[in-house]
Amino acid sequence: MYALYFILVVVLCCIMMSTTVAHKMKEHIPFFEDMCKGIKAGDTCEKLVGYSAVYRVCFGMACFFFIFCLLTLKINNSKSCRAHIHNGFWFFKLLLLGAMCSGAFFIPDQDTFLNAWRYVGAVGGFLFIGIQLLLLVEFAHKWNKNWTAGTASNKLWYASLALVTLIMYSIATGGLVLMAVFYTQKDGCMENKILLGVNGGLCVLISLVAISPCVQNRQPHSGLLQSGVISCYVTYLTFSALSSKPAEVVLDEHGKNVTICVPDFGQDLYRDENLVTILGTSLLIGCILYSCLTSTTRSSSDALQGRYAAPELEIARCCFCFSPGGEDTEEQQQGKEGPRVIYDEKKGTVYIYSYFHFVFFLASLYVMMTVTNWFNYESANIESFFSGSWSIFWVKMASCWICVLLYLCTLVAPLCCPTREFSV
Repeated sequence: MYALYFILVVVLCCIMMSTTVAHKMKEHIPFFEDMCKGIKAGDTCEKLVGYSAVYRVCFGMACFFFIFCLLTLKINNSKSCRAHIHNGFWFFKLLLLGAMCSGAFFIPDQDTFLNAWRYVGAVGGFLFIGIQLLLLVEFAHKWNKNWTAGTASNKLWYASLALVTLIMYSIATGGLVLMAVFYTQKDGCMENKILLGVNGGLCVLISLVAISPCVQNRQPHSGLLQSGVISCYVTYLTFSALSSKPAEVVLDEHGKNVTICVPDFGQDLYRDENLVTILGTSLLIGCILYSCLTSTTRSSSDALQGRYAAPELEIARCCFCFSPGGEDTEEQQQGKEGPRVIYDEKKGTVYIYSYFHFVFFLASLYVMMTVTNWFNYESANIESFFSGSWSIFWVKMASCWICVLLYLCTLVAPLCCPTREFSV
């Protein structure tokens, strides 16, 4: 239900950022201008569209989840009154969410509010990205540790590790080579060449650091599988960033405008602007929602707090994210730190309610910044969102470098603090 509320508001934000929807409403709704004047939204309802309207609606949604985050702090079971508020009263919650989103339009001194809220949104958006990157690094370490544990009883796990590592590096190398072919040219495209070289060099760097003797002495479980996963993600972010980069147009020898530094076959994909907008928006909503739901599990919360099972209690399995049969063994339950997961919630909660709402609070800010094109908000609209933007390009490149930095920190930190015990 919370995810449904989130989707409704995100769809509303996308509609508010659509110039096509605004024109269609003006053409097909009778007495449109009179209605806009009646609700004091401007002559053409300009106060209900654009980046400022999205800021206000997302402010209401962010406040909604933040209030529930505070309200659900320290809930240990589903029998308390506050837990009933979290798990019920859906109609009244929908009314509350609508009231908070609507009430944001009546905040006085709108200019000051929008300027201040923009910086809050940027911080929250980057924090949301940071959580996803931390969980990715944790996922890579967990994968390698789980499969390495299986090598003690079955040597076939060595073959599995080698095969998956080879696949990861093949994908990363192939992706970088293809981007060098399609996103660069013999003359020009220097920025693309530099970025591909830098990111390719970072993949080599983290691979060498992961297998260096000094790191291996402190972290025997460190290996090429983790660096292969990170390299694949770096390759993906590099491709996503280059795809989000505004097209470069130059004059050829005949005086015609020619687009360079992009694949020739990709230029035809943007002819049907409405189709691209609908598909792109659906994919964006799906990815953000998936990130929210996977980030709010008990295991994700434990990982961010540094809680892990003891290495000797690891049971190697292909689907290592889940315990066999859906439940932990008795030894694993006794060896884990923190509360044991009980799925009927009579004595405990399956996930941390306050952390759940906090992630959705950050996701609200991330949606606000993404839909309004981050720092190019004044000229933003949903139709041009997928045709290229420098703000989105640099956000993705920064995410790529932060991901590499976080992974390097997990490798180097035990060397810098030898007296401290690290879990990964």
